[in-house]
Amino acid sequence: MTRISPIDPAAAQPAAKALLEGVQKKLGATPNMMRVMATNPSVLAAYLGFGGALSGGLLGAKLHEQIALAVAQANGCDYCLAAHSLLGTGAGLSAADIAAARAGTPFDTRTAGIVALTRRLVETHGRATDADIAAARTASVSDAEILEVIAAVALNVFTNYLNLTADTELDFPPAAKLAHAA
Repeated sequence: MTRISPIDPAAAQPAAKALLEGVQKKLGATPNMMRVMATNPSVLAAYLGFGGALSGGLLGAKLHEQIALAVAQANGCDYCLAAHSLLGTGAGLSAADIAAARAGTPFDTRTAGIVALTRRLVETHGRATDADIAAARTASVSDAEILEVIAAVALNVFTNYLNLTADTELDFPPAAKLAHAA
C-alpha cells in the first residue's frame, strides 16, 4: 500500500492543480508519481522544470530513456522501470534496446559508453573516476554530454527514491522481467 497518497487533481490546492492540469494536457494522463509529488507543489514544479530543461538537451529522448532505465534497474524501482519501458517504446526503443539498457549491454559503442557512465554514477554515488570519464570520451561522449548524463542520473535517482519511499502505486504496465538482471 502506498505510503504517501496521490493527490486527487480535482481537489488539489491551486498551485498543485495548475501543475497537474498541465501534466494531463501534455501527457493525456496524470501519473500517480506526479500526483504524489503534488502533495508539495514545489517538488512537482521542480521536477517538471528540471525534466523540461533536460528534454531540450543534447542527448535526445532515446538516450534519456536508456539512462532512466539503467538508473531504475540499478535502484530496483519497479515504478520507473514500468514508466520508462513504456516511454522508451514511445521514444523509439525496441524491447531489445530496453532490455540492453537495463542490463548494461547496449548495442552501439556510444550508447554503451553513456549507459556505463550512468551505472558507474549510480554505483559510486556520483564519484566517477578518471577512468570512467576517459571511457565515456573514448565512446565519443563529449564533456557537455557527460554533464547531461550526470543531470539525467540525478533526476532519475530523485524519481526512483520518491517512488521507492512513497511506494507509489503502479499505473503503467509492469516492465518485463530480465533473464539475468544486472
